[in-house]
Amino acid sequence: MSLLATKDLTIRFGGHVAVNAVTCAFEPGTLTAIVGPNGAGKTTYFNLISGQLKASAGQVTLDGRDLSGFSASQRTRAGLGRAFQLTNLFPRLSVLENIRLAVQATRDGAHHHGLNLWSIWSDHKDLMQRADEILVAVNMHHKATEMVANLPHGDQRKLEVALLMALESRVFMFDEPTAGMNAAEAPVILNLIRKLKEDKSKTILLVEHKMDVVRELADRIIVLHNGSLVADGEPAQVIASPIVQEAYLGIAPDAAPVPGEERQGGF
Repeated sequence: MSLLATKDLTIRFGGHVAVNAVTCAFEPGTLTAIVGPNGAGKTTYFNLISGQLKASAGQVTLDGRDLSGFSASQRTRAGLGRAFQLTNLFPRLSVLENIRLAVQATRDGAHHHGLNLWSIWSDHKDLMQRADEILVAVNMHHKATEMVANLPHGDQRKLEVALLMALESRVFMFDEPTAGMNAAEAPVILNLIRKLKEDKSKTILLVEHKMDVVRELADRIIVLHNGSLVADGEPAQVIASPIVQEAYLGIAPDAAPVPGEERQGGF
């Protein structure tokens, strides 16, 4: 059974249909790359799933539960974790304080009696332990006391993934996770996504333009074009399909490969 699904998901801006009746299901233990040219509707589709945009029609379900009427924050609490191209952190708090607040929010939602921002953390050793475990998992325990505002961009992206882990997300959504990173930073966040893939109870969605990243990480690729779903399948199958070769890689369907020359391209 799919963990996350969209059915006829649609949004119109005036007379323009940005996402057009997209029906797709995403299984646990699978990383799906969502690709397509600029303006294809990839980020808009993400925004409809996570609740940043309200759909004109269709529905989003998580484990069979209809989330269509939920706000973005309600969807987060339900288990949809969204990492943004621009990080969404508390810059004036330390790394550890950011994680503790996320852990606390999760436990508050689960137990309803709640802590509060002024509670004494030493009285809640289980929460402190969980926060420490997450920092170790993302290899940021040595930066626990640093102010988030002072972190380099790559570390802020790592911390954002740590927050999704602290919120106990069941679905991880990454929109160009290496955007703005230098050559040294990008492998760190990709290794973190590889590690998340090891948990077969989670579903991962990835919008990515870099073909090498898609080839390496994706179990499945779906292709959006003009807001519509035009291809869906295993990476090798989708990349080799005529519509992807022609529209996104600039290769004519009947073009013979040049011996010794590797085609270059990206979404």
